[in-house]
Amino acid sequence: MSRDEGGETADHDDRYRHLIEHVQDAVVEFELVEEDPVVRDVKDSFVEVFGYGADEIRGEPLNEWVVPEWRLEEARELDANTRAGEVNYRNVTRETATGLREFLYRGVPYDGDGSASGGFAVYTDLTEVARNERRLKVLNRVLRHNIRNNANVVAGHTTRLLNELDRQDSTTTDVAATIERAARELERLAEEAGHIRHVLNRGLDGSAETDPASVVRSVADEHRGRSPAAEIELDLAASGPVIADHRLRHAVDALVDNAIAHNPSSTPRVRIRVERGDGDSGSESDGGRSGEWLVVHVEDDGPRIPPDERSVIRDDAEITQTRHGSGLGL
Repeated sequence: MSRDEGGETADHDDRYRHLIEHVQDAVVEFELVEEDPVVRDVKDSFVEVFGYGADEIRGEPLNEWVVPEWRLEEARELDANTRAGEVNYRNVTRETATGLREFLYRGVPYDGDGSASGGFAVYTDLTEVARNERRLKVLNRVLRHNIRNNANVVAGHTTRLLNELDRQDSTTTDVAATIERAARELERLAEEAGHIRHVLNRGLDGSAETDPASVVRSVADEHRGRSPAAEIELDLAASGPVIADHRLRHAVDALVDNAIAHNPSSTPRVRIRVERGDGDSGSESDGGRSGEWLVVHVEDDGPRIPPDERSVIRDDAEITQTRHGSGLGL
């Protein structure tokens, strides 16, 4: 190796070390000894997260310290991948000095030539994220169930109470109708929350050609059946196949539903048009590449969405207890 080559390698190693030192995740450097990873060095962040001292774990088999017994086969599989020069990505459960925690594990071998002698194990602590996800699932399930059931109770008893009143004038009827509308709105929100959760959890269907004209027609027909008084006009002259997934339909449906539901007119008017993107629409929407994008517009003759709610919908404003949207769909 020439001096220049040696100097270049040393500079590369220094830069690599500098990067590792500034990564915030827990990092372990190991060498593979008879198929097992043995700790060569650990970052301070590893000591903080796992609770093991650098001196006590250095030179020790890594798996004996951090892998629970029932996860040993998984760890051996990951080690074999590292030996083969493959980079590993997996959500794992690992043992720390204070108990089990959940991590995103990345195993990065020194070399990718099929005979790596060691590498780096990088652990991103996901414990609190996973716990919060489980809590949100339980909270979502309980709230949807309770809201739906209590809304049914309120609506049912309101109707029964109104029927049993000796005096039924316009005032009592209006009060009862207001209560019933509020109960039905709570019930609708519970159903909508479940629908949104289903859409978000379903994931991507992958790249597939979709005809937006067919999607728009289907959504329009469905809303014409649901809201016969609404006038829904279509302008699909610029339509054509696009790459999209199932969320396109949900997005168009939510916009049309919002346009009809929040229009005080007895005959809400909605226009859905599809046009080709052009350079004038801005770099964020189509990158200035004329004709490569189709834009779906949903227009109505109802009141505009209030500015404070628009800022929440567009993620321009932080959601707080005093600043938030009034619905879930958009």
